[in-house]
Amino acid sequence: MIGIVVVSHSDALARAAVELALQMGGDAPPAIEIAAGVEGGFGTDAVAIAAAIDRAAGEDGVLVVMDLGSAILSAEMATEFASSTARVVLSPAPFVEGLIAAVVLAAAGADLDTVAAEARGALSAKLDQLGSPEPATARESAEAPTGAASESHFDAVIDNPSGLHARPAALFVKAASRHDAVVQLADLDRGGAPVPGRSLIALMALGVRPGTRIRVSASGPEARAALDELRALVEDGFGER
Repeated sequence: MIGIVVVSHSDALARAAVELALQMGGDAPPAIEIAAGVEGGFGTDAVAIAAAIDRAAGEDGVLVVMDLGSAILSAEMATEFASSTARVVLSPAPFVEGLIAAVVLAAAGADLDTVAAEARGALSAKLDQLGSPEPATARESAEAPTGAASESHFDAVIDNPSGLHARPAALFVKAASRHDAVVQLADLDRGGAPVPGRSLIALMALGVRPGTRIRVSASGPEARAALDELRALVEDGFGER
């Protein structure tokens, strides 16, 4: 599993963002290290970031999520100071959304490049919800649709109280990621193209509300097992009823 380093000018901001992400990361989240603030005040320290990278580093690499400005410069310097030989990726992702997306997908066992792509595309949720014409490139490229001939699906109604909000969406991502299958989810009431089932941001961007009809499709060697687990999850109301 990859490690994640959170770099912020504010220790309080970093800890709050991590706490929020861990609420969706499940019982086995990735290693997360915080490098935030300087001597009790605001700022970033390249040496502290390098130490955090070393603590978080494992065989699968480290993703560094930063807030703004000099945090980026400090993180770049830190990669030169770190003693670990693990691969390090500095993410341009939006701080909170990117961190949440990264923690959920890393907890599901995704590799560094996949997690980095998901985090980088985290801004797409807001763009979609605000009607931006900009394409959501990251999430679209994460899982290309497969041939319909080998695809299976089930239809269901989302009936947990809050719809497919962050927590149930995170559970969906982790269940979909446990199988060797390409999973997609479509909103049958609103229409539109299906979105990747392993993308927290894409699922949340759908804005699926209680009572919405959805279609979950899957293809690949473990498509049936993926659909069975996801159907059970949906029918259980994601444990919220």
